[in-house]
Amino acid sequence: MTDTTIDELGPVDYLVVEFPTGASHFTGDMASELGALVDAGTIRVLDVLILQKAADGSVEAMEVNDGDAVDEIRKIETELAEILSVEDVANLAVAMEPGSTAGVLIWENRWAAPFASAARRSGGQLVASGRIPIQALIASLEADEARSGG
Repeated sequence: MTDTTIDELGPVDYLVVEFPTGASHFTGDMASELGALVDAGTIRVLDVLILQKAADGSVEAMEVNDGDAVDEIRKIETELAEILSVEDVANLAVAMEPGSTAGVLIWENRWAAPFASAARRSGGQLVASGRIPIQALIASLEADEARSGG
């Protein structure tokens, strides 16, 4: 984050995607989509981490540059801030099933940075944020459709 001051920073989000044992089919699609978002200036990747949870519950954390990352991830790895702590990794691993692998992604929403900066200059501060899971949206749409008889 060498060329961005804290006043210019957009909102920062994270997600954890878990892949149960035997259910992962890595084709490079995720890395390609991530690379496209970075290239378009929509996001800036701040940290990427791979977690592997063994059957005994022990967890191994690897930065992307520790393994065989695909080219799209290697291209953005110079921007990584590596902001996850050992405590963060332990907390994330609690939610994982034994034998699974998870990808952790932390990114800045560059598209929202000008608005966030203007809000801060105006004296505002973020007091709540959230995400609505796609499953909840689908359930809501289906319920509305059922109520309207459609």
